[in-house]
Amino acid sequence: MAIELTMPALSPTMEKGTLAKWLVAEGDTIKAGDMIAEIETDKATMEYEAAEDGRIARLVIAEGTDDVLVGAVIALLAEAGEAAPEPSVDVAAPAAQAIVAPSAVAAPPAQAPAPPPAAPAPQPAPRRLSPADRIKVSPLAARIAEARGIELAGVTGSGPNGRIVRADLGISSLLAATETLAASTPAAVPVIAPPPAGVPVETVKLSSMRKTIARRLTESKTSVPHFYLTARCNLGAMLEVRQQLNAALAETGTKLSVNDLLIKALAYALAEVPDANVQFGGDALHRFGRVDVSMAVAIDGGLVTPVLRDVASLSLSAIASQSKALAAKARDGKLTPEDYAGGTVSISNLGMFGIDEMVPVINPPQALILGVGAGVEQPWAVDGQIALATIMAATASFDHRAIDGATGARFMQAFRQLVEEPMRLLA
Repeated sequence: MAIELTMPALSPTMEKGTLAKWLVAEGDTIKAGDMIAEIETDKATMEYEAAEDGRIARLVIAEGTDDVLVGAVIALLAEAGEAAPEPSVDVAAPAAQAIVAPSAVAAPPAQAPAPPPAAPAPQPAPRRLSPADRIKVSPLAARIAEARGIELAGVTGSGPNGRIVRADLGISSLLAATETLAASTPAAVPVIAPPPAGVPVETVKLSSMRKTIARRLTESKTSVPHFYLTARCNLGAMLEVRQQLNAALAETGTKLSVNDLLIKALAYALAEVPDANVQFGGDALHRFGRVDVSMAVAIDGGLVTPVLRDVASLSLSAIASQSKALAAKARDGKLTPEDYAGGTVSISNLGMFGIDEMVPVINPPQALILGVGAGVEQPWAVDGQIALATIMAATASFDHRAIDGATGARFMQAFRQLVEEPMRLLA
């Protein structure tokens, strides 16, 4: 029986993908672990690794196809000697089959006797997978099971070769009810205006990344109640400490940036105000036991947010080396899902572009993002006198469903104190 290869979910936010390139052809023999395709996700272009041995019987989706749904069949894998199968009607190309099937029915071969009906092949009883077996599961079923906490070891798969599919999880009726409710609820359709007539214009097709950014940030601004708080911080002491640390680390090749110190200050501030390190969960509130910082990195065509894990426990040199490595991988398009999955808070720093102040949009499902501007020299009260100081504006956007104004204010106060007393970051 043929094995269906489906479009994988290569990132937490991926719903569709572009099949950028096939690395195999029909008839090729592959082994588990071989790279068979390049998939463009909302984050990067990644290689698709085969999970089964076999022969490529049919490439269902042509390379270069956009907006292939996660879970859609993209190829069929056959065992040795097995004929090339047709993709199943419900997941392959129903439109094409609808065109071909009527003609086959309307024009049967002339004077050809009808073949006797074939005896139905005995169907083997479905095999129940034991925990010791390697569980075969479709990407969609795996995502649903993970989200709902379903243990797959006790589920009997009804798909090809015992593969677990969505229907085996016993929640198809619930999903159908949800989809029906969503379909019956009127939604505001944004008006997309055409470009003004008579003006020279170049129209460029959006990449998967740009489409995802547009969708997620629109959802964020329309469904998450934002509120904003700004704190102006004197960077003088932090700049001095950074200079001293870089001089001491010169022989190691490590160089600390202001952003590295700000990431550490962000993590320490959340450790001091844990009520701000949370996530809205509908009828619950998730409180995190550590701080994972999503770091905004601008790349060609968009923005990605690789994650630094458990930042409060990292040294400044570790933060510097990890952030530099992640930024380089992001710009080279080599981030893996493990690099950008999760994150409890985000930071976006536009200071290097000379931006005085920014008000960022929350990165759902997180409840807090910190936007950082450039240090600007201006008059400031220093030791009871007016003097020039380097002042940085930090603006945080909060999800008001999860964080109250007073909690946000305590967080901003803790962050400012850490910036202005940077020796505490070395503790």
